[in-house]
Amino acid sequence: MASKGRGSRGRSGRGNRGNAAALKQYWGPGKGGTTKIRWNTPSDFTRCNRHLRRYLGSRAAGYCARLHRDMTGVWPGDRRNVGRTSVRRRR
Repeated sequence: MASKGRGSRGRSGRGNRGNAAALKQYWGPGKGGTTKIRWNTPSDFTRCNRHLRRYLGSRAAGYCARLHRDMTGVWPGDRRNVGRTSVRRRR
């Protein structure tokens, strides 16, 4: 007899979250990343966060940070980042 209470969620209990590989492909090197976000240009992380907040809510910043690292090779906010405009000096 099947266990009641799990419904269609299966063993993990997370439900259907979509295809993560397709999402990463679209917003990374795919059409969404090249035309909407324009990776490796100034303000790319901000554009990513603005577009993906609609779909991911508060998780968008973390997802965009990982995508930024994958697409540009540096984390957002790193001094090697193309879009960084000011550098803090230590006194």
